[in-house]
Amino acid sequence: MSPDGEGGPALFIGTETDYVALVRPELDPGDEGVRRAAEEAGVTPEELAGSGDTWAVLFERGGEGDGFELPGVRDAEPAEFARRLRDELTAAGGGPFTVDGGAVLRLDARPSGAGAYLFTAHLTPPDDAEKPLTVETGPLPAAALLADLDTFLGSLA
Repeated sequence: MSPDGEGGPALFIGTETDYVALVRPELDPGDEGVRRAAEEAGVTPEELAGSGDTWAVLFERGGEGDGFELPGVRDAEPAEFARRLRDELTAAGGGPFTVDGGAVLRLDARPSGAGAYLFTAHLTPPDDAEKPLTVETGPLPAAALLADLDTFLGSLA
């Protein structure tokens, strides 16, 4: 699902305990935590917050999570992944499908009841390609995911 908990564009696919997310966090230089961290780092809050243009993949499996940055990824790439996922959800007719997000992310979908899908996300951290990860989500209603995809794509427009 796509809660905007990171302050920037975010696409969450999964449940609270099992998900994969594409996010472009934006730090607020006026936030107390950012100001405190900047002071400890010896930089201004604006320097610490940066431009907010670095994409990341976050994931959680069974309540345990982590993530990795995607250096050099532009908005067009997550947008294209979201468009392909939306196209597959609307064209799949309830059947399985795969959306390839490049070297770091592949999403396999399989039907799970009426109008819902289970997803398996295959993740390959760029800094640790020898340790690929797999995240299985619970069933997600296709209609809700389609709405989240539209919101995500709108946030990138």
